[in-house]
Amino acid sequence: MEIWKLSAVEIAAKVRSKELSATEVTEAHLARIEDVNGAINAVVQDLSTEAVATAKAIDARIAAGEDAGPMAGVPVTIKVNVDQQGYATTNGLKLFENLVAKSDSPVVSNLKKAGAIVVGRTNTPAMSLRWFTKNTVHGQTLNPRNRDITPGGSSGGAAASVASGMAPVGHGSDIAGSIRYPAYACGLHGLRPTVGRIPAWNASGPDRYMGAQIMAVSGPITRTMGDLDLSFRAMMQRDARDPWHVAMPYDSGAFDKRCALTLAPDGMPVAEPVKAALLAAAKVLEDAGWIVEEVDCPPVRAAAEINATLWMAETGFSAANVLAEEDEPDSLFVFDQMSKDAGAADLLTVMEAYKRRVGLMRAWEAFFDTYPLVLCPVSGELPFDQQADVASEESFARVYEAQLTQRGLPALGMPALSVATGSADGRPVGVQLVAARWREDLLIKAGTVIEAAGPVPGVSDPFGL
Repeated sequence: MEIWKLSAVEIAAKVRSKELSATEVTEAHLARIEDVNGAINAVVQDLSTEAVATAKAIDARIAAGEDAGPMAGVPVTIKVNVDQQGYATTNGLKLFENLVAKSDSPVVSNLKKAGAIVVGRTNTPAMSLRWFTKNTVHGQTLNPRNRDITPGGSSGGAAASVASGMAPVGHGSDIAGSIRYPAYACGLHGLRPTVGRIPAWNASGPDRYMGAQIMAVSGPITRTMGDLDLSFRAMMQRDARDPWHVAMPYDSGAFDKRCALTLAPDGMPVAEPVKAALLAAAKVLEDAGWIVEEVDCPPVRAAAEINATLWMAETGFSAANVLAEEDEPDSLFVFDQMSKDAGAADLLTVMEAYKRRVGLMRAWEAFFDTYPLVLCPVSGELPFDQQADVASEESFARVYEAQLTQRGLPALGMPALSVATGSADGRPVGVQLVAARWREDLLIKAGTVIEAAGPVPGVSDPFGL
């Protein structure tokens, strides 16, 4: 049995039943990291000593008859943009190499309380800014499915770690697609939860500005929907350090099985393989008893404009200086291109953006009354070639337009799920499910139906290693 191929659900069950020890599981995954990480550079901070010590402590608890938690012995990876005690919260920046956290962020604390074992911390682009994962402090992360395409970003290291078998669960964060796109690019499932569902806070830095507070979330990236459900439940537990957190019930009850299929939101260009994946997923849902109707969803482009306005107003004045000091020409180029799209960021523009946001949220909530589920593209294209966003201004514009739903949905605080459905032209492909706030249960139930039609994402040996 290759332990590192097991799901989180399988590992937790085997550890609790003593069929496997947490130490065995941890050592198997650390060996896997040793074997393959050199080829893809997903894990950039080594936690092997701490991981083995934690595993032994869990084994001791189980031997003593104690409950070690729902994720007992499950290896996880953590993105380097959240605090973990004793490790630098670099966020892909040399500037923060010595910013060592003195405490765990709520999401890390919750995973540990559930019995999970952190086996490594994963790469992100500088300032978690791109849909590609490369920086000057940690280097470039490659996609274990196909080295020539992006692993996604900004949680590219997390997705690459899960796709290559380093851990069955990767922590990611998402303000403009940074969970959903890496999951899509690496052929995995990724959940962006409702804002306020998973508590967040970094003691190592100042509180974030309001736009980030109402758009940014943490969430899981996994190979199975069962693992997504398990890790999401662990991550969402209350933490008083986040006043935005709401202890809403996870399973919100019955819903009408009506789904809106939107092939090209707001007229975004969508490649034929992506359309084919959407139509196939719609057929799977129909066969499972859903009523699926092809309709236009409420505006996404206007929401993406709000995201850009708030981002530019809040971080634009400092990001350029940081990236220039970091000697990050790629990220600085992306920043410059995004700034052109964001436009002016004066007080009136920002206040108008907040006002428009409420109207868009109202339109989407009313839409969900008729269609509780929306099926739409994760991206308008198959995963891009490495560094496509910095090849030219035209290439950046193509990438940026393809990521319209990545950019728009976070501005409205809604949950969304990227579901892997297979591959096309040698690249992973998938679909996106969207639901009303707090209805992650609906997303995972529908995602499980689509997953059951196959193929279920497996583990890749990077480049034939």
